[in-house]
Amino acid sequence: MATDKRVAMVTGGGQGIGKCIVRHLLNEGMAVAIAEVDVEAGREAEESFQQLGPVQFYETNVVDEASVERAVSLTVEHFGRLDALVNNAGIAHPGNAPVRELSLKTWDSVIGTNLTGMFLCVKHSVLHLQRTKGAIVNIASTRAIQSEPNTEAYSASKGGILALTHSLAMSLGPDIRVNCISPGWIDVSEWKKSQQAKKPHLTKMDHAQHPAGRVGKPEDIAALVAFLISDEAGFITGQNFVVDGGMTKKMIYEE
Repeated sequence: MATDKRVAMVTGGGQGIGKCIVRHLLNEGMAVAIAEVDVEAGREAEESFQQLGPVQFYETNVVDEASVERAVSLTVEHFGRLDALVNNAGIAHPGNAPVRELSLKTWDSVIGTNLTGMFLCVKHSVLHLQRTKGAIVNIASTRAIQSEPNTEAYSASKGGILALTHSLAMSLGPDIRVNCISPGWIDVSEWKKSQQAKKPHLTKMDHAQHPAGRVGKPEDIAALVAFLISDEAGFITGQNFVVDGGMTKKMIYEE
């Protein structure tokens, strides 16, 4: 089913921020491929968004190169083109352990999913994105630039995404623009698959501690993704955009 619409692939598009990005891009008039390892979540997202526009789910494990290559190939075969890659798939746990107790297996799992998986998705999308003068958006985290204790694997993976982003921007330009978004606290309670979705449980203090006055929403990230892959962002590449309600600029002292 070739389309004259612009086409985006969103990894981890079945739940959380990724699911919101899928909906937003469909509402913007794009066709979207959902690359998701959780089959239940992927099928549920595909079904729920069918009425918004052309959307297709492909079971995809970003740490498996053959799986990534298949998803990209099927996307292009189905839609006829690829204009944007949104590298959103990632895991945070189980990676929070004291460094002396952090197993190599866990380290490899987090780095493999969050960083190596992103590389693989880019590797197999490049030729298609060059044809359309497309764009890539990588989803990192504010943990790339600040940390809590015992988050070495996660923080290292997200820091690597920042470096990968500006490296790719230099290697792939001017045909392909590459940018990065680092979300802060984004509440995704309502964006899980149906059996896990729940209403947000946020306190006044949760919101008040943010200079912007509230905890972030997936829509905050989705809107920026849509801008960065649009022609309006044609002079922006190699950049990291922190979307955290101002928290990384806030000095915090114990009183």
